[in-house]
Amino acid sequence: MSCDIFVCRFENGEPAPLDMSAAHEVLGPYAVVRDPKTDFLLVSTAEGEEAGAYFNTPTGITFNRFRGDGVMDLLAVLLRRLDAVLVVPGGPTMIQRDEDRELLPAFLRDDGPVVVARTGAEIDRAIRAS
Repeated sequence: MSCDIFVCRFENGEPAPLDMSAAHEVLGPYAVVRDPKTDFLLVSTAEGEEAGAYFNTPTGITFNRFRGDGVMDLLAVLLRRLDAVLVVPGGPTMIQRDEDRELLPAFLRDDGPVVVARTGAEIDRAIRAS
């Protein structure tokens, strides 16, 4: 898929910093291209599935050109590790637990679908359904 999706954290409806060190720990072993100037990683799974990851320090990571179950599984691991949500513009906001809904800004919580998606398969289904 070539759309952009966003990994974010929220506290009390406001953007909160992500642990970028933890994000690099999760994604680093899968990096096949690194561009420190733009803080970009191209990650690839063992099956050759790829995604671009742009680190928008300190509150977001943008993924694009993502495809494949392995990438979705990696994204699920990243969301759990960062205690983050996945925002799909024009689609759902994916949270890890129902209680995370209260952490979201009102415009995400009230204006679009919010779904619980804990696994790569659940994330993939939610994106495809949007």
